[in-house]
Amino acid sequence: MTLRSRSITALLATTTLLGGTVAALAEGELNLYSSRHYDTDERLYSDFTEATGITINRIEGKADELIARMQAEGANSPADLLITVDTSRLERAKNAGILQSIDSAVLEERIPSNLQDNDNQWFGFSQRARIIFYDKTDVQDPPMDYVALADPKYKGKVCHRSSSNVYGQTLLASIIENHGAEAAKSWAAGVVANFARDPEGGDTDQLRGIISGQCDISVANTYYFARALRTDVKGLSADIDQIGWVFPAQDAEGAHMNLSGAGVAAHAPNKDNAIKFLEYLASDQAQQYFSAGNDEFPAVPGVTLSESVAKLGEFKADAVDLSAVAKNVPEAQKIFNEVGWK
Repeated sequence: MTLRSRSITALLATTTLLGGTVAALAEGELNLYSSRHYDTDERLYSDFTEATGITINRIEGKADELIARMQAEGANSPADLLITVDTSRLERAKNAGILQSIDSAVLEERIPSNLQDNDNQWFGFSQRARIIFYDKTDVQDPPMDYVALADPKYKGKVCHRSSSNVYGQTLLASIIENHGAEAAKSWAAGVVANFARDPEGGDTDQLRGIISGQCDISVANTYYFARALRTDVKGLSADIDQIGWVFPAQDAEGAHMNLSGAGVAAHAPNKDNAIKFLEYLASDQAQQYFSAGNDEFPAVPGVTLSESVAKLGEFKADAVDLSAVAKNVPEAQKIFNEVGWK
């Protein structure tokens, strides 16, 4: 297992066993395991430390690696908090038994109920809408909802990521929740029939596929597109005016939202500090920085959006309970396998 270790101050002796127990941790620390890989998050950590005096020690890696690490460490784990991307991974962490329920009036007030675990083991802090993009030159009647992506008139036009990607898994899981498993399977089979190419690459590659002419329609998270509006993204920004976008299902359930969130570790040695950090992430200051620093939508309603995100326009978001959606991910993967979505 390869993990990147980064810390504001070194993570010292926290995993050293002394007679079978973890060495005592100094007061005023927070040990954070994070699979968010954005350099812009540095501001979140430094501002929290400046405001509270609490030092953040950070271990970074892929979500599944961090979850496995916390399971292996068990009661001796120094982890106070797990931060990861996508509802499915948050639910995976909960099912692995590495998170705990917490009580926080601040989080209950600030974070909408559909963006938090029913048992208060994880809370969402930023969102990305997963929407439809299209070539404005070649597509005059773009699909207006997810269901329409399976319409035979779009045969040979659609690009999408592979079925192993959590964003696609969670989208299909939301379709199961909103429309039922049979309808979801028919949809997935229809999209496969409309593929312009076999699934490959990340979200930015789906958008580049429109620019290159490889596909006319793709699905991606909004923050990849907003980032290309704000900064120079190779193979995308220079010709970005070629791309139009649709927030799907505006007359129905609304656009599917991917979530970035966090939960307190089951054996957190600094539980109070972990809760303080979660409450900080729900503050206006932190919420605005998710938007300004990483082109995401805040989880807290009413927080001002950055210019790049605001350019995408207003839309109706799917208010489905993401905790319920996460439970459908195994069924979604089964459907992907059955319809031959590679």
